[in-house]
Amino acid sequence: MKLFRTLPLIAAMSLAFSGTVRGQSLVDMYDAAKDFDATFKGAQYQVQAARMRILQAQAKLGMNVNLNANVSLNNGGYNAPSSLPGNHSFTSQTGTVTGTQQIYKPGNNIEAAQTELQMRQIEAQLQAAEQDLMVRLSQAYFDVLAAKDNLTFIQAQMKAVAEQLASAKRNFEVGTATITDTREAQASYDLSRAQEIAAQNDLMVKKMALEQLVGKPDLSPKAVALSAKPLAPQPERVENWVGLSEGQNPSVKQLRTALEIADLEVRKAQAGLKPTVDAQLSYSYSNANGAINYASTDIRYGVATGALVLNLPLYTGKSLDNRVRETLSLKQKAEADLDATARNVAQGARSAFFGVMSGISQVKALQAAEESSQVALDANKLGYNVGVRININVLDAQSKLYDTKAKLAKARYDVLVGLLKLRQVSGVLNVEDLQNVNSLLVP
Repeated sequence: MKLFRTLPLIAAMSLAFSGTVRGQSLVDMYDAAKDFDATFKGAQYQVQAARMRILQAQAKLGMNVNLNANVSLNNGGYNAPSSLPGNHSFTSQTGTVTGTQQIYKPGNNIEAAQTELQMRQIEAQLQAAEQDLMVRLSQAYFDVLAAKDNLTFIQAQMKAVAEQLASAKRNFEVGTATITDTREAQASYDLSRAQEIAAQNDLMVKKMALEQLVGKPDLSPKAVALSAKPLAPQPERVENWVGLSEGQNPSVKQLRTALEIADLEVRKAQAGLKPTVDAQLSYSYSNANGAINYASTDIRYGVATGALVLNLPLYTGKSLDNRVRETLSLKQKAEADLDATARNVAQGARSAFFGVMSGISQVKALQAAEESSQVALDANKLGYNVGVRININVLDAQSKLYDTKAKLAKARYDVLVGLLKLRQVSGVLNVEDLQNVNSLLVP
């Protein structure tokens, strides 16, 4: 994803991008955020849990083997008129091994298919979480750069106003200017000082937001080193981006899979009305030894059994019938949710596309405005020196120039983030896109 046509370094430097050369790049921070962000890590753990659910569902299709063992001790006695008193004392041990293999259980087969679809659904959730992390990080990254640029321009304006204030004072002392010029310059300087305090606080807040996202203190994002005319998104037709969003957007993919799961849920509920068949094999072994009427005894025997078990629901109080109706309604809801999300995503793709196009036009307009503001400032300074302009005209021109510079820097960052958001809503955002943005930063 190429975002800008790079210009010569001298032209890039003239755009007054602030920031230190040393610092962390966007990709560096993304690598750190992946290991720290709780939302992304939660999505990863959910994928692991889904894999275990698939194995559980598949286990129901195989044979289950159970062992049952029992040991008992019997001790008792009796008296009879016609015989000598008697007693018995013996122990018995019994063990049974039972193996069950399903022959026909359509519900279990459908459940196994559902878990595989759920895995696909959760993988789409992980993709959405990863793309969301990229966009959140990029937004926080460029918010810091924009706040730093704003502070730099305000401080530059303060310096220019201070020079104008000194000039007004000198001119007043020699009688070529009125006290009004001095007071206007002082008011402009005081206002710039208040703006500097606000900008410093804004930069601190933006840095804390970025540090909280990355999980590391004292971050210093690398500034954009080269800048130029931003390129239009590729492809250049909004319909292409809408088509991508309908097929690739993670939210749409999740709900499309949810519809397939709901359809299988209907089939599983209908399978509850059908018979099931299991094959069972068991072997039991018993051993009893002890004394009965003072005579020792030892009995051992084993029994092997094979059976086909048929289970047919005859009457369930219409619970199964109502379960089928419930799943049909839930399937219809899944269809409605998919339609609504697809429409919202398509609208989001259109909004993101036109937002980027508008941002590109805004950058071009602000570049022209910056040049015009610089020319206007130079003209006002010249006019002030020759006495045809007053001090307030120079101050206003300075304020417009630095305000335009700040807006231009912010607009460039907005285009970069806007392109990432466009690719996010279209479902095609990946690490390569971050690397392309990263290539625009100071090496």
